[in-house]
Amino acid sequence: MSYFHRIKGFANGIIIGSVISSLVIIALLYVLNMTEVIVFSIPYMPDVQQMLFWVYDNLRLSLVFFGLIFVCYWYQLNKLNRQLQNPGVDSATVMQSENLVDIWIGLFFGIGVIWTAIGMRSALLSALGGLDATTAAEEGAFAILQRLVDGGILLSLSTTIFGGVGGYVMRVYKTIRVGTGMQNFYLTLQDTENEQLHTSLVNIEQQLVQLNNHFINQQPAAVEKDEHTLEMDFGPAPQGASS
Repeated sequence: MSYFHRIKGFANGIIIGSVISSLVIIALLYVLNMTEVIVFSIPYMPDVQQMLFWVYDNLRLSLVFFGLIFVCYWYQLNKLNRQLQNPGVDSATVMQSENLVDIWIGLFFGIGVIWTAIGMRSALLSALGGLDATTAAEEGAFAILQRLVDGGILLSLSTTIFGGVGGYVMRVYKTIRVGTGMQNFYLTLQDTENEQLHTSLVNIEQQLVQLNNHFINQQPAAVEKDEHTLEMDFGPAPQGASS
C-alpha cells in the first residue's frame, strides 16, 4: 500500500510540475509576443491573434499575475477537496488549506485593485504630464481624453472588472466544490469536541461520586472513634443518664 502511495505521489508530482512548466512557458510567450520581442502569427487563425491583442490592450501584464494566482487557487482548492475526503486528516491541516484558498481569492481581488491604481497613475501622467493651462486649451478635451485612454485608463477599468468578477466567481466555485464537505467537517469537529467534553464531565462526576462514597464510609468509623475516646476520658455513661 505504501508503494502504491509513493507511485501515486510521484505521478502527481510529475503532472503538477508539467502543468506549472507549461503555464510558465505560456506566460513567457504571451509577454514576449505582446511586447513584440517575439511575434507569433497564425495565418489560418487570424482571430486568435486579434483576440490576444484585445486581451493585451485591456489587461496587459496583469493577466500573467491573474493567471499565476488562479493556478495557485486551483491547486489549493483541489488539495482541500482531497483532504476533506480523508477521514483521518488533521483538522489544523484542513483549516490551513481553507485559509490559503481564501488568501488566493483575496489576492485575485488585490491584483485588480493594484492594477487599477497603476493604470490610473499611468493614464494621468500620460494625459497631464508636461501640460499647462495654455497647452491643454490648445490640444482640447478630446485629445486629452485620448491620451487618458492610451495611457492606461482602459487598463485600470478592465482590471477592476476582471478582478472583481473573477474573485466572486472563485468564491462561488469554492462554495459549490467544497462547501458541503466543509460543513460536514466542522459539524464532525464540533461533535468530537462535544463528545470529549461530555466524557470529561462524566469522569468528573464519577470521581465526585467516589469521593462522596469514601467520605460516607469513613464517617461511621470516625464517630465510633470519638465515642471510644470519650469513654476513655470520662468513663462509661451512667445508666440513669442514658434513660
